[in-house]
Amino acid sequence: MDITMGYCVGTRPPPSCLILLLLKLLATVSQGLPGTRPLGFHFTHPVYNATVCENSAARTYVHSQGRMGITLIDLSWDVKYRIVSGDEEGFFKAEEVIIADFCFLRIRTKGGNSAILNREIQDNYLLIVKGSVRGEDLEAWTKVNIQVLDMNDLRPLFSPTTYSVTIAESTPLRTSVAQVTATDADIGSNGEFYYYFKNKVDLFSVHPTSGVISLSGRLNYDEKNRYDLEILAVDRGMKLYGNNGVSSTAKLYVHIERVNEHAPTIHVVTHVPFSLDKEPTYAVVTVDDLDEGANGEIESISIVAGDPLDQFFLAKEGKWMNEYKIKERKRVDWESFPYGYNLTLQAKDKGSPQKFSAAKIVHIANPQRDTVPVRFEKEMYDVSISEFSPPGVVVAIVKLSPEPLDVEYKLSPGEDAQYFKINPRSGLIVTAQPLNTIKKEVYKLGVTNKEGDLKAQVTVGIEDANDHTPEFQQPLYDVFVNESVPVGTNVLMVSASDKDKGENGYITYSIASLNLLPFAINQFTGVISTTEELDFESSPEIYRFIVRASDWGSPYRHESEVNVTIRIGNVNDNSPLFEKVACQGVISYDFPVGGHITAVSAIDIDELELVKYKIISGNELGFFYLNPDSGVLQLKKSLMNSGIKNGNFALRITATDGENFADPMSVNISVLHGKVSSKSFSCRETRVAQKLAEKLLIKAKANGKLSLEDGFLDFYSVNRQGPHFDKSFPSDVAVKENLPVGANILKIKAYDADTGFNGKVLFTISDGNTDSCFNIDMETGQLKVLLPMDREHTDLYLLNITIYDLGDPQKSSWRLLTINVEDANDNSPVFLQDSYSVNILESSSIGTEIIQVEARDKDLGSNGEVTYSVLTDTQQFAINSSTGIVYVADQLDRESKANYSLKIEARDKAESGQQLFSVVTLKVFLDDVNDCSPAFIPSSYSVKVLEDLPVGTVIAWLETHDPDLGLGGQVRYSLVNDYNGRFEIDKASGAIRLSKELDYEKQQFYNLTVRAKDKGRPVSLSSVSFVEVEVVDVNENLHTPYFPDFAVVGSVKENSRIGTSVLQVTAQDEDSGRDGEIQYSIRDGSGLGRFNIDDESGVISTADILDRETTGSYWLTVYATDRGVVPLYSTIEVYIEIEDVNDNAPLTSEPIYYPVVMENSPKDVSVIQIQAEDPDSSSNEKLTYRITSGNPQNFFAINTKTGSIFSLPRICCWDSEVISGCGELEEL
Repeated sequence: MDITMGYCVGTRPPPSCLILLLLKLLATVSQGLPGTRPLGFHFTHPVYNATVCENSAARTYVHSQGRMGITLIDLSWDVKYRIVSGDEEGFFKAEEVIIADFCFLRIRTKGGNSAILNREIQDNYLLIVKGSVRGEDLEAWTKVNIQVLDMNDLRPLFSPTTYSVTIAESTPLRTSVAQVTATDADIGSNGEFYYYFKNKVDLFSVHPTSGVISLSGRLNYDEKNRYDLEILAVDRGMKLYGNNGVSSTAKLYVHIERVNEHAPTIHVVTHVPFSLDKEPTYAVVTVDDLDEGANGEIESISIVAGDPLDQFFLAKEGKWMNEYKIKERKRVDWESFPYGYNLTLQAKDKGSPQKFSAAKIVHIANPQRDTVPVRFEKEMYDVSISEFSPPGVVVAIVKLSPEPLDVEYKLSPGEDAQYFKINPRSGLIVTAQPLNTIKKEVYKLGVTNKEGDLKAQVTVGIEDANDHTPEFQQPLYDVFVNESVPVGTNVLMVSASDKDKGENGYITYSIASLNLLPFAINQFTGVISTTEELDFESSPEIYRFIVRASDWGSPYRHESEVNVTIRIGNVNDNSPLFEKVACQGVISYDFPVGGHITAVSAIDIDELELVKYKIISGNELGFFYLNPDSGVLQLKKSLMNSGIKNGNFALRITATDGENFADPMSVNISVLHGKVSSKSFSCRETRVAQKLAEKLLIKAKANGKLSLEDGFLDFYSVNRQGPHFDKSFPSDVAVKENLPVGANILKIKAYDADTGFNGKVLFTISDGNTDSCFNIDMETGQLKVLLPMDREHTDLYLLNITIYDLGDPQKSSWRLLTINVEDANDNSPVFLQDSYSVNILESSSIGTEIIQVEARDKDLGSNGEVTYSVLTDTQQFAINSSTGIVYVADQLDRESKANYSLKIEARDKAESGQQLFSVVTLKVFLDDVNDCSPAFIPSSYSVKVLEDLPVGTVIAWLETHDPDLGLGGQVRYSLVNDYNGRFEIDKASGAIRLSKELDYEKQQFYNLTVRAKDKGRPVSLSSVSFVEVEVVDVNENLHTPYFPDFAVVGSVKENSRIGTSVLQVTAQDEDSGRDGEIQYSIRDGSGLGRFNIDDESGVISTADILDRETTGSYWLTVYATDRGVVPLYSTIEVYIEIEDVNDNAPLTSEPIYYPVVMENSPKDVSVIQIQAEDPDSSSNEKLTYRITSGNPQNFFAINTKTGSIFSLPRICCWDSEVISGCGELEEL
């Protein structure tokens, strides 16, 4: 509380007052600051809470659970209370009541002309109360928060008072149709009220507290289309006081109408008419509306969009009501709308208000256009094949999608079409003749269907193959070269060209010769050059060899050869050589002139017959003559007359071929006298002739070899052999029809004894591949599956396997291969119907056959045998695995399951591989039989009902479930016992209402037996349930217990035994029964735990030993509480004073005193004042003092009343001995 509480709230004190208040604060005299508990004069609490009822009479005191006021430290204080703020209207007055040491603050309502408290205007007052002491400067402040309690002084009022609703005739039971609203300004239970109908109503119910009106019966527009209901509101509090409590009435007008609840719905089945129909129908349209009467009648249906040319109309021609047909009003322009029309339909009914259906878009397909257009899978096919391809090589497969059953493919006539052919059924294009003879790189084919309106183009690119042989620019080469050219001289360049492309046309050159040649050729340029010195004399004069031009193609190289002749020109490059040298001999003097002395011989390899001889020295005297041609040395003149005696001649002779001279040889001639032998000349042999012969022999042999090589034929370039099939070629082969596309069937082996391209074998299927199911690899002979086989369509093929070589001329061979297509389990069983359905009674007995399903399989043997089974996990049905007959296998119950969707499997009996199957749906619909009793949900009910609910209130809604259809599912309710008409039940809705008022004090429980019975025929079924109704006691505790006084005073002696009665408090309660029975209890006060109270009589007794000297008085807060459902209570403050008993001895202030007195002191000198007290309040004034010992000489005396000790006259003779002999004084 603020320190300024002593002044009016909202005003500011003057400065002098602030100084005064500050001094009071420092002196801790004033009280009231929040959070502080100063000593002295102050209220027990800074804030008190109190209550008072509105409309209270004058001089009504507010009630507080605790004591309000100030504890009196000084009993002489004259305390006054005053309300200083918070009571501007002057409702309250503060009074003081002093009991013992407490000054109670009592606040009451004023009397006289004061206004009456009204909670609805103001429900709370915060009073600031000042307490002061008359004649003293003591003040204290506190706050009193007074809560005005509500009294049930207002009645509920409707707002508005009139309601009107419109509901559909088809409104379901229990639907909330309206809500009325009333208000009561009172609070708590005083503001509670109930709604109920003024008169008994069967078709409607009102919720007692929410005011929601619900439908509790079936409406019938034809019987009644308006209900006027009156709803009353009853105040629960007034009803308890015995007043009917009705404050106002609300009227509810319920209008029943056939509401146009459903909009029409459109269903369309489109139809593609035949082109010959005169009045084609494009769709059948039906319109439904779930409403009844005019609301369910269709007024019209029209085309609202999608027909800009107004070409269609709706004709009502169907045999069913509301069935229409879409027809053409005039010839439809399909060319402008090749994809058809999207018509938007809308229908409207005759209801009020009218309802329109949702827009329905109907696609009218162009009957001249297939639903799925047929077209080639590709408009352009680009393929490429090898230039080597023989007839029968696969080029491409063209397909229409979707492919019609009567499809037929054709090649459009054209220049390129003659080189290919197409399988009209499969669309397989193969070569019809060799393509390498035609010098074209691209072929363009047109493929059409049978009608010729669909086209596709196939572009066949020819992959370059190595099918051309290099060609030399000249048929042969002949060149002359001197033997004297140096090594590396370019003799000749050959050149060839190849029409192939890439590496197939890239050429390299080589010399094909079995002999070593003094020539080499540049493999890239074709230039022939010498690799060693040429020698005409020792080597062939003419070189004839073959130059080979090879391309780089694959798988083999093409080669061509040309004859090259190189003629060696002889050059005089050799000097003559003497056969003998260093000759010496003897002639006589008389050697005749002209005589043959010797002969020299020289050989010239270049020209054997052109050697000339000459003496170059030693014949200066002219004695000798050398025949220049024959080399014969003769004596030219006689030696006899020359005068030479025993002379020697050293001749140097040379030989020449006209250009070159031989190395000189020496001929030494000795002239002797006498007779000389004819064999007197000897020479050293040079073996020139032998070497020459050997050289010539080598040359002859070389020429012979070259001549022999010239005779070799180009054996490898001739295609001598044709291709042959291997002996392992089978006459027939069996394949499974389910062999996948691309799978290998057989590798055909063939060979050709030739080499190179002459021995290269190509494979093809030239005939018999009627369904285009097979293809053979042109290179490897691997026979593969090209298109899927179907044994059910064709089970045997006779293929003509043809093989070709790549020789020139090309040779071929063929064999027939029979392919037997074996059955594979590639066909699933097919049911004769897409789905099956059947209706049976739910009461059908076990074993009843309901339907037979059938499936067929095109496969053979076990692959085509069918067995049946039920895939759906059900115990209700089973199937004969052989016949397909479905039968009932267990009890059926439509209410548990109204229909079954069974998956029936037909599976073949394939012994190897995967078994195939197909599944069909069998829908079994169970027709109802009235075999179910209504079942309560839940099986029993338990409700709690307030005892003051108004008559007509629905206390429970019963619900049953009867899964039967029709009358068998319609339930009616009845009460077996209604407790003398206290309850009733609506037979249609199951709503249980109160027919009479309940009274908790008379009966707390009711056990209703309810029967629900269906309308089944021929026998109706019923069931019983129990509704336990518990009546809930309503608080009828209207009066609070009250004490005649707000406080009482009592006393008890402190020596009283435990259990001693102190006083009795008594409260009164005007209620009857338990609500008026009072219990007493002590819940607060300083004496809590020291005293007990009898909870029935209110007698307060001691609970502990009391000691007045410890605590002289106690305060107790006693509660008086009734036994109502919501207990009410009041309190009283009890002051108990503890009466004193003389049970304590007096006590001196000190246990031992040590006074001092001078010797020879005069008489009546005060020695010490003995002080004593008695805790007993009644004994303090009756204390007496005396000396009991220690004063044998009577030196001292004591005042019996005051306790003052003083000296007597004899003390003057005191000495130390006397003092030492004195004893202690004892006080009694």
